[in-house]
Amino acid sequence: MQFEIGGKIINNRLFVGTGKLPDYSIIKNMYEELKIEVFVVAVRRINTDINKGNSILDFIPRDATIMINTSGARNHKEAVKIALIGREITGSNWIKIEITGEMKYLLPDNEETIKASEILVKEGFKVFPYISPDLIIAKKLEEKGVSAVMPLGSPIGSNKGIDSEILIKAIINEISIPVIIDAGIGKPSHAAKAMELGADAVLINTAIATSKDPLNMARAFNYAVKAGRLAYEIGLPEEKDYASASSPLYDLIKSLD
Repeated sequence: MQFEIGGKIINNRLFVGTGKLPDYSIIKNMYEELKIEVFVVAVRRINTDINKGNSILDFIPRDATIMINTSGARNHKEAVKIALIGREITGSNWIKIEITGEMKYLLPDNEETIKASEILVKEGFKVFPYISPDLIIAKKLEEKGVSAVMPLGSPIGSNKGIDSEILIKAIINEISIPVIIDAGIGKPSHAAKAMELGADAVLINTAIATSKDPLNMARAFNYAVKAGRLAYEIGLPEEKDYASASSPLYDLIKSLD
């Protein structure tokens, strides 16, 4: 189930956010036991002062991929600045552009995201823009040279799953770059659904980090992602408006006659 994204071959389609993890030591377990390879890190959560304790970077295995997150940015200029700082600190050129346009629903500002994406692609970043599900925006970002688009399933932390299935499906069908579903996925079944739709990966943070057992919840999501992707690759059965017997009735009816 490996796929190419951002200039790398990735074997696990479950990406994990680290922002709410209660214990950073879990990251190593996720990497070693579950083979999760991509971890998303907000620059503001990186402690670069060794006198203040361990940094999250101390817990991420060297061979894992760090995706820097510009969360907290309010416009494209702030996002670019955060990205440059993040690359300097981590050495990673993978950047999730997250620019929040308002504070109640924490929805992304798609227009500012396009501006930041154009600049950062030219700066040599592998750009992963977080967007509201809009096919036109996704196409514009693809034209700018981003590595993937990351439409939200539903608002961040809402755990409501994929509320915009039709819009997300349109993006998956109409662009050639990978699509990663990010935000709102609260249950393993939501992740399986995302993969069944044809998403290339999912990014989970809140549902794993705030669970009673984050490692086992990550395990559950890991199974769900694999199952959903496998089902998509095999081909899901067509939905029908009427019943269709699971066992043939012809021979039975003939014998009764």
